[in-house]
This record gives sequence, structure tokens and C-alpha cells, in this order.
Amino acid sequence: MLKQFLNLKLSQKLSPQQIQLMKLIQLPTQAFEQRLKEEMNENPALEAGKEEDENYEKDEFDNEEEFDDFDDNESIEAEDINIDEYLSNDETPEYKTQVNNYSDDDDRRESPLASPVSFHQDLINQLNTFMLNDDERDIAEFLVGSIDDMGYIRRSIPDIVDDMAFTQGIYTDEKTVERILHVIHELEPSGVGARDLQECLLLQLKHKTPSEYVELATKIIETQFDAFTKKHYEKLQQKFNVSNEQLKKAVHEIEKLNPKPGGSFTGNNKITENIVPDFAIRIVEGELELTLNGRNAPTLHVSKDYQEMLQTYKVSKDKSHAQKDAVQFIKQKLDAAKWFIDAIRQRQETLFVTMNAIMHYQQEFFLDGDETKLRPMILKDIADMVGLDISTISRVANSKFVETPYGTKLIKEFFSEAMKNDQGEDVSTLEIKKILKNILEEEDKHKPLPDDQLAELLKEKGYPIARRTIAKYREQLDIPVARLRKKM
Repeated sequence: MLKQFLNLKLSQKLSPQQIQLMKLIQLPTQAFEQRLKEEMNENPALEAGKEEDENYEKDEFDNEEEFDDFDDNESIEAEDINIDEYLSNDETPEYKTQVNNYSDDDDRRESPLASPVSFHQDLINQLNTFMLNDDERDIAEFLVGSIDDMGYIRRSIPDIVDDMAFTQGIYTDEKTVERILHVIHELEPSGVGARDLQECLLLQLKHKTPSEYVELATKIIETQFDAFTKKHYEKLQQKFNVSNEQLKKAVHEIEKLNPKPGGSFTGNNKITENIVPDFAIRIVEGELELTLNGRNAPTLHVSKDYQEMLQTYKVSKDKSHAQKDAVQFIKQKLDAAKWFIDAIRQRQETLFVTMNAIMHYQQEFFLDGDETKLRPMILKDIADMVGLDISTISRVANSKFVETPYGTKLIKEFFSEAMKNDQGEDVSTLEIKKILKNILEEEDKHKPLPDDQLAELLKEKGYPIARRTIAKYREQLDIPVARLRKKM
């Protein structure tokens, strides 16, 4: 027998406009500008600049019954939307940014764009200096096309032979490809076209001026590459029967080589990614002053022409079906423009109050730039200060930058967990990492400190931390183990 029961459930549905409001909050400056341009292109009722007479109201119609169809398109007021309730936890997209630090009052200066020769095109151009027949040239160009941006060919010769046959109709054999690969190895930068790091270093040593130490370096890479990468210097001294000074000079020759020959090409077509700060913090008469990048606060208004078009229809006696369709379109655009202006205002307020709270929480750091003065700070600390949800703070922190007197910083870098020092006080893990980094920079590179000794040193400084925690922090700082930090 089926049982019937009542179930009361409260649910909310997001309109497309509400979803767009949430996305506006998370956008960094460069992406926000692009979004603004898109909206202005799509909505002719939205205009830039100031407008004295902005009297548009959605209830400008005398005959409400005649326009019932328009009620479904009511405008959404920004103050009626609780941002925190609608923020989703989807992954924040990454945005590529470029420097464009001009205020609204600055003249826009256009820089001429250079058209550098790409890395691969430069290699192909160099092939013109070699005597190659048509078939050899085709193979050489295919090999150049197989080189990655770091200068390596990561594929095996058999795979390349098969690929040329299937995709280019070039039929050859492994011996011929190997021979043409030797031609590629003669190109600049030296080491290009290598299939692994060992071959890359050997190619560069081959092009160096011959000497006793270059010859020793070549033997080390050729026959004892594994021992060299693990810095087993005593084993290398015994193997080649050389003094510590001789080995040191040979290792120095190797250290001068470039493990990524393609990355050094100045004409490479990679675009340098620069940062557009979303905020700026300055010290004025000993006090911190926060400003929001002016590009985040555009001056917008609703089109007066569109308002007049709506008013013209209002007083018109002849209201055809076509005119009703037109006025519905106009009303939708006006409502959308008004909502977008309100949403931008809400975005500005959210960004400013969040960054202002962070600035005051980390006031000691922003006043003198000492990273050891960064306080432990989690998202909840700031959320409690400004009365917003943790997810809102996360959206602001993860993708925004602030310009400070000590450089431009990613806001999320100011957040860290707390640990107890020997006095029982909470200290930031950022402070501990800074001290650890200073210790490692000052250590004797001939006798680098293992993790257990690092733990003892930090304990002496008042930070009782386990060895495994030291290892975790060291890896986060991208610092290798002691054996790999050792120098001759």
C-alpha cells in the first residue's frame, strides 16, 4: 500500500542575470574590461560616460493592461540579490593579463607591434645555409616542426619515420632521418634538436672551445651522467682520477650550459604575461591608503535615445503589433542596462570592502614590507570582518592582484594557516617559510643542511617544527634536498 506524505522544501532558482552578477565579482581587471566591452557591444542601451538625465523607470506606461507581456522582463535590482547565496564553487578560470596601467585621464598611447621571427621559422631559415636536396629539406623541416618550445625532440626516430609517411607522404628510413638530425644539431641555439638532457649538454659541449676542462666535462656527461645529476662528486673524482679543483672547473663548464636551448630564443613567439593590479596600497603620512583600479569603476549610463524611443511609443495612438515587438525589445535592453550598472556598483563595493579588510588585518606588513610580520589569516577571518560568505572572499583573493610599495602581490598569498611557537603564540606559516628560506640561502653550499638539522635550527629560533614539516615547506619553496644543493 502506497503511503502519502507532505514534504516542504525551500529552493531557489537563479536567473541568467543573477548568474552573471556572480561571475562579475570574480573577474580580474583585464577580464572585467573584456566583459564590459562585450556587454556594450551587445546592448545599445548601455553607454559609457556621464548622463545628467537618467530618468528611466520601468513603469512608464499608463496602460498597464496593454503591456502585461512585458512584466515577465522585470528589471533586477542589485540590492535585492544576496551575492553569497548564489556564489557557486565551480573552478575559477585563469585569465591572461597584460600591463595597461593608465588612468581615465591619461592619453592612450599605442605602441608599435613588432613581428619577430618565430623560433621554428628561424631554424628553418638556418637550413638555407646547408646543401640539401628536396627530399632532405622536407625531412629537415619536418624534424624542425617536431621540436618543442624548449628545443627538444621528444619523439623516437621510428615514430617520426612513420608519421612522415602517414601524414606527409614522405617515405624514408631511420638511417636517413638520423643523418638529417645531425644537420639539425648544427643549428643555433646550440643543443637544439636534442632528444634528452644528456644529448643536449653534449651538443653544447661539442661547440665549445676545446680545453682540458671541456674535455673532462664531456667525459662526465657521456659516461657518468647519472652520478653527475646526483652530485656524487667523490665518485667522479675517483673515476677520472682528478683533483677537487679540476673537477670543480669541469662542473663549472657544465653549469654554464643551457638545459632549455629553445627557451632562450629572443624571437620566440610567446607573449610575456604581465599583471594588471586590481588595487593599489600606498603609505600617505604613515597611514595606509587603498584605491581600486579606476578601470574597475567605469562610468556608465542608460541611453537617453532609447528612453526617448520608449516615451515616443507611450504617447503614440497607433500601436501596431510590430511596434509592440519593438518596444518590448527596447524595454528589455533598458532593463538589462540598468541591471548591469547596478551589478558593477555591487562588484566595486564587494572588491573594496574585502581588500580593505585584508589591508587592515595585515597592517604591519603593508607598513614596512617585512614578510615575517604577516599574521595568520584564513578566509573566515575576512568573511567575519566584512559580513560576506567565505566563497565571496575566495573569489576576490584567488584572481586579484594588489600593488604595494614592496611589489605587486597576488592577494591569496596573504592567507596562511597558523602554527604555535615556543611561547604558545600563533605565527603564520609564511613567517616560518621566510625564516627557512633565509637559512637555506645562508647555508654553506659545500655542506648543505639536511632536513633534521634545519628542524633543529628552527627549534632554536623558537619554532618547534617536525622534520617532515620542514620537508613539506622546503618542497613548497621549490628547494631540493641537501644532496642536490651541494656545490663544488
